[in-house]
Order: sequence, then structure tokens, then C-alpha cells
Amino acid sequence: MPTYSSSVSNCESQASWVSKLTKAYYQDDQQTKFMNLQAEVESLLQQLQSLKSQSPDTSSQEQ
Repeated sequence: MPTYSSSVSNCESQASWVSKLTKAYYQDDQQTKFMNLQAEVESLLQQLQSLKSQSPDTSSQEQ
């Protein structure tokens, strides 16, 4: 027969497990968002470099 303290301990263990799973999910989700943003930034930098190489006169006039 389970005692009150073992039931509380079991609930705390389950709550801890759920908390860890939730944190892990959000960490993975945030990591995915970060990687997508990083790829987008790299793409934009490549586009910018391409535009600068196509018109070097314009970039020197701006400075």
C-alpha cells in the first residue's frame, strides 16, 4: 500500500520529468529557429556582397 509520502514523491518525479521534457522541447525549437535565422543572415550577406561586387563605383561614392 503506497504511503502519502511516496505518492508525493512520485508526483514530484513526474513533474520534474515533464519540466525537463518541456525545457528540452523549447531548447530544440529555439535551436531550430536560430539555425534558420543564421542561414537567412548568411544568404543576405551573400546577396549584399554580390550587389557590392556588381557596382563598386556606387559603394565608393557612398563613403
